[in-house]
Amino acid sequence: MTNKTVLFEKHVEYNGKIVDFAGWQMPVNYGSQIDEHHQVRNDAGMFDVSHMVIIDLKGGDIKGLLQKILANDVAKLTESGKALYSCMLNPEGGVIDDLIVYYMSDDWYRVVVNAGTAEKDIAWISKYAADFGVSVNVRDDLAMIAVQGPKAREKALEALPVDVVEAATPLKRFYGADCGEWFVGRTGYTGEDGFEIMLPSSEAPAFWDRLAEAGVKPCGLGARDTLRLEAGMNLYGTDMTEETSPLISGLGWTIAWQPEERDFIGRSVIAKEKADGVKQKIVGLILEGRGVLRGHQKVVTAAGDGEITSGTFSPSLQKSIALARVPVDIGDSCEVDIRGKLLKAAVVKPVFVRDGKPV
Repeated sequence: MTNKTVLFEKHVEYNGKIVDFAGWQMPVNYGSQIDEHHQVRNDAGMFDVSHMVIIDLKGGDIKGLLQKILANDVAKLTESGKALYSCMLNPEGGVIDDLIVYYMSDDWYRVVVNAGTAEKDIAWISKYAADFGVSVNVRDDLAMIAVQGPKAREKALEALPVDVVEAATPLKRFYGADCGEWFVGRTGYTGEDGFEIMLPSSEAPAFWDRLAEAGVKPCGLGARDTLRLEAGMNLYGTDMTEETSPLISGLGWTIAWQPEERDFIGRSVIAKEKADGVKQKIVGLILEGRGVLRGHQKVVTAAGDGEITSGTFSPSLQKSIALARVPVDIGDSCEVDIRGKLLKAAVVKPVFVRDGKPV
């Protein structure tokens, strides 16, 4: 059964091309994916991300719960509104999901998880929450709109309610502000500045129109994917899975090994993997000739074969780019098997564009 967000009728009204995404009817574009990509890189675009799930954890020992189920360390969160990116691992060290957690107070943490993994995420968190006396509140009453781009904040502030503007204006990157029924995070999935705005579902359609009036253009899933890939941001289910550890998915930086006594789920397995020597890593690839890099294409190197996890044509670089899981000793070049032909590619750091500029 296909779900619809509260903004579905707006997508139809704004001529969105609707496709199925993780069981949701979502717009892949509103005419031109390339134009929408450049709109976000150069100005401001908005995305309906209401299919993602917002979970409020309240009461009990929330920090203790999160210290157990997350690989990153929520003890780093000491200021109200500070956000943390983390993986949630299974006992085998695989990634159940990647998520953002906001610390609002000792009695309230807000977690945002992916749409396609929401059901298992909620079950996993709930499985351990009772031991810590924590209530798990799934906020089905909220919608979420991401406004991204170099002019995203100034244009969003034109459309936000006055009290929300006061709370959102001073926000630093990777912080969130609670504004009663509204919540604004200075976060995103595009490599650009901007806001992710959570608001009552009943108010979302009118807010979508106000953003459009302020010059924020609707953008679909297609542009969101090319933007996040240019920014070197992982996609769950391709760049990381339940069968891959964060150590080989370019997410070692999200693991907090200190304090040593914190025994988060999956720690012993990935600690052994680290001690034995990690055999693979995620790198960026830039195709040197014509062609398009796609997921599951074989990467051929002198150190052994690897595989592309995400690939696309980069509108910003005008070249084909990819993330690939390869042997750690890959070197600075490789070949990719595209339809039976081995084409040369440069191996680079897995970030291609940041804040609109090639890295």
